[in-house]
Parts: sequence; structure tokens; C-alpha cells
Amino acid sequence: MKVVSIGREYMIYDDSLRTHDKLPAQSYYLRFSKMKGFYLEAQSNIDIKEDKVYGVHNEKIQKVLSGFNRSNRNFGVILSGHKGIGKSLFAKLLSKTAIDKGYPVIIIDQFIPGLAAILEDIQQEVVVLFDEFDKTFGNVKAADGEANPQDTLLSLFDGMSNGKKLFVVTCNSLRSLSDYLINRPGRFHYHFRFDFPSLAEIDEYMKDKLDAEYYGEIDKVKNFAMKVDLNYDCLRAIAFELNTGLHFEDAIRDLNIMNMDSERFSLTLHFENGFIMTNRRVTLDMFDKTNRCKIDMYDDKGRDIGIVSFIPGDFQFDVLTGGNLIPGDKIEYKAYDYYEEDDDYETIKSLVPKYMLAVRERGKDLHYVV
Repeated sequence: MKVVSIGREYMIYDDSLRTHDKLPAQSYYLRFSKMKGFYLEAQSNIDIKEDKVYGVHNEKIQKVLSGFNRSNRNFGVILSGHKGIGKSLFAKLLSKTAIDKGYPVIIIDQFIPGLAAILEDIQQEVVVLFDEFDKTFGNVKAADGEANPQDTLLSLFDGMSNGKKLFVVTCNSLRSLSDYLINRPGRFHYHFRFDFPSLAEIDEYMKDKLDAEYYGEIDKVKNFAMKVDLNYDCLRAIAFELNTGLHFEDAIRDLNIMNMDSERFSLTLHFENGFIMTNRRVTLDMFDKTNRCKIDMYDDKGRDIGIVSFIPGDFQFDVLTGGNLIPGDKIEYKAYDYYEEDDDYETIKSLVPKYMLAVRERGKDLHYVV
């Protein structure tokens, strides 16, 4: 029997009761019950199922832990990006590395009023991981007269609290984060933005996951990736199907990878005489193999001097340019006659398409490049 006293209260426990001066280095979930109040629920060891980690995860993890070690106050990192592109894997690797270095990891996966205060009371260096922060806190509406759930954490993120803490936030939608978290390096020093795999990364991943006899399908996967974003979850599913002997066309048909939206492309039209026209913001459904699109094209002076028509589904991935290409014999071109008084009109009118290149337009880089 163990007897624990707090003030004038005495509580009796069995002999399994143990006391610690500090939290042992392992992972915990923060929980709450009406009977016990807040408590930490220990978890089993963090399991990393991937046998190979792609990208610069290890380098970034060392950067975070080094920054935390050098800081004399709370330290934070935001991990943002679409689903299935490595945020959770990075968080797991960071947590496992932190535990190996002696830091406990506390995982917050639900909003509990008052959790900021209980975290403040932890008087040692710990890692606090807010998993899918935009869902856990961004979608919670404050009760009448109460502060926004995200705002209740601001002083915690700011503070010189009892025990320095490393805060890690994963999120899918930046728009769901408080304006007081973005562009505030005093609260979150780093912001790692996770993007979709590049063609080189897709090639490496598929060669690692596919049996060699199915390598011939990899270019089809890359062709598909130039038309629609593929995350690592998608690539894993595609590789799984291809290893059964299916061709890519048959594998993709039944997978839970849907054509929900048109994508935006930058078009560059090349003519036989070397003349070039462009249109930088064109929305296309590259899987439409029946309807012809009509698109205005512009010269280097910004004039919309001609119009082209083509079937988007005729585009095919071109290894040399890294874009989608359609040959000239599948393009119809016509010059606008309102430039017929210009000196170069006859040349413009007689242009013969050689090929057109379509490159997907990505969102702008969120970080400054100087």
C-alpha cells in the first residue's frame, strides 16, 4: 500500500505507485476526465514503418533540435502542406529523435479547455506536438464570452514558462491558422512547407517500391503526375497495384484517386520558324479526350495575336522538357485579323505550329527567395 498526501488530503494507492522527479523520455497523450482532471497517458514506442525516408527530413530535424538547444526560451516549428506528403512522418521522426535525446513528447490531438495552464506547469524541457492543429483548434468555435481556442495558446507559445518547450504544429490548411501564428518567428521560429514529390523523387520512389519487371510503367506514372498532384499515399497505392502485374491504365481506374478539379497550366506554343506564343494562366482538364479547347495566345509584346484549339487529352509527358507536350499536327491555329495592318501580320498569319508545351502552375513559394 502507498499513501500520498497533498495538503490535508490523503490518498491510498496500491504498490504499483511510482514517483518521478521528471517525466521519463517517452511519448504521451494529454487526456482529461471529470474524475481525475488532466493526466498524461503513456504510449508505446513510436513506430516508423517506412524503410527509407525521402527528402531532407533528417537535416531539418537536426536543425530544429539544434535551434531548440541554443534557444533560451520556448521554440516552435510549423509543418504545413497538403495531406499525404510527409508532415506526419517528419513529426514522428522528430519525436523519436527527441526521445532518443532524452526529451519527453506530449501529443495534443484534441482541444481541452485549460490545457495551456497544465502545459505551463510542466517544469522541464519537453516537446509538445499539436497534430493537425487546423482541425483540432481551427474548427472549434469559442463559447459565448470565451476566447478563441487558438488565442488561449498564444501566451503559452510566447512565454518564458516553467521549463523550456519545443512546440511542433502540423496543419493542412494555413488559412485555418490564427494570424498571430503566421509570420511570428518569436512564437514559431521555423515553418517547413511540404510540397508534392518532384519527378525525380517519383522516379526514385517507384524504383524503390516496384519490382524491376514493372519499371516500364514508371514513365506513365510521371506522365500522370504532370497532370494531377500525387502525394506519397497515392504513389504507395499505385506501386501496390502495379506490383500485381496491372498496367498503369488499369491500376488507376479503380483507385481512390479522383479527377475532382481542373488544373492551371502555363502554355508555350512553338512554331516551325522558331516563333513563340504563350498563355501563362490556362485552366485545363488534361483527362478530357473529347472536347476541344480554344485558347488565346500572346506574343512577346503582350498582344493576343492568335487563337489555338486542341483536345487536352492529347497532351503527353515529355521526358526532355519535363512537361506535357502536344504535337503540331493536333493543334489548330488562327491569327486574329485585327492585326492585319501590322508589318508582321503576314508572318503571323502563316505560322505553322510545331508543338505546344503545358507546364503545371504551382502555388507561389511561401518563403522569400532573395
